[in-house]
Amino acid sequence: MKGCASGNGPGAIAPDGSSVDLYARLPTWGEPELVHRALPPAASILELGCGAGRMTGPLVRLGHPVTAVDESPEMLARIPYTVTVRSTIEELRLPGRFDAVLLASHLINDPDRRLRVRWLTTGRRHLADGGSLLLQRLDPSWFDTPRPAYVYQDGLEIVLVEVRRPTSRQVAATIRYRLEGLVWYHRFTVERVDDADLDELLALAGLRRTEFVSADRTWVRADPLDHVGTDVPDGGAAGKSDFAATPTG
Repeated sequence: MKGCASGNGPGAIAPDGSSVDLYARLPTWGEPELVHRALPPAASILELGCGAGRMTGPLVRLGHPVTAVDESPEMLARIPYTVTVRSTIEELRLPGRFDAVLLASHLINDPDRRLRVRWLTTGRRHLADGGSLLLQRLDPSWFDTPRPAYVYQDGLEIVLVEVRRPTSRQVAATIRYRLEGLVWYHRFTVERVDDADLDELLALAGLRRTEFVSADRTWVRADPLDHVGTDVPDGGAAGKSDFAATPTG
């Protein structure tokens, strides 16, 4: 969502418009436990787009070795307890392979289709034999009637203050966050990804959908296609990653 996202408020703002200070304080809503139940005990995880570690910390505490990837150094500085890699997802090239690759936070709903395929291809490339990619998408039915909404939990106020439709399949939204007297705004665009869209995207990356991990069908497991090798073309030149073999902070 980098090209279609922006944000403002106190502290550093990541390239995708996310506030570093805010994301370091956001709670989880059961996502780490869901991922944990979907994987073998102590499965190694490559977390793509980890942000400030909202899911990273809980997954580490649940016994998973996590390598956390983000392009924002300010975000990664909030994760001193595990291996971190500063890189865009599409440019990531690591020597290791992982039992699971995690693409959460609705990244698959990015409006740039080519970028989505490249992100999935990165995930496929870094899977160990027998490994799976777990991704999170927005409920496709949400795109039918998107409208302003209000959520309040433990002092955190989240308000969807503006919604518009750039196209019939896209929603552009502005969210206002209020926490401890501080206010942040995040503007972004997302695109509907239904089952058929998802299957096509996965196939282009050498993956196939094998099951829905959550009852609402927003969390999906994908496994490599048998006939696809490790080096799946990604449509772009290899980029550079700042890889740290030890935890960074």
